Amino acid sequence: MKKISIAFTGPSNSGKTTAIVKIANKLNKKYKVAIIKNDPGDKAHFDVEGKDSWKFSNTGASVAVVSPSRTTMFFKENKSIEDVSKLFGDYDILIVEGLKYLKLPRIGIFRNSIDMDYFPYINAIACDDSIDLNHYDIPKNIDILDLNNIDLIIEWILNNGEYND
Repeated sequence: MKKISIAFTGPSNSGKTTAIVKIANKLNKKYKVAIIKNDPGDKAHFDVEGKDSWKFSNTGASVAVVSPSRTTMFFKENKSIEDVSKLFGDYDILIVEGLKYLKLPRIGIFRNSIDMDYFPYINAIACDDSIDLNHYDIPKNIDILDLNNIDLIIEWILNNGEYND
């Protein structure tokens, strides 16, 4: 199988993480899934203060923590999506959360309202019934998906994701 890449975008608290978790849980039954999350505010913390890996990371060095069940890497420089995806090694589906300027097929996640500024970056909208679609002039090239229908979203991903070798 060729690798599939897909991206999700949307405003804060729109349900992106919840949707991605549901999709990844279902996809992982048949495919190997990798996820890259954008942290534009540099707010994410992955280590516990006082632990060895935290001490090593605070030296300014890039650090890898290897255990029998996982490997965690901390880089002190920005890595491209291509570089990071190579670190995952073998995967079937890559899900990217955020990075709306990255040229990938993209699903916009919206609740309560749709921010039309996202239209140039998205290929589909996934929303729930908190949004009245009749209040928006949605371009014809943007598919509409039910945010609560994970199977429909997965079908869209498999049919519209970017295929890579």
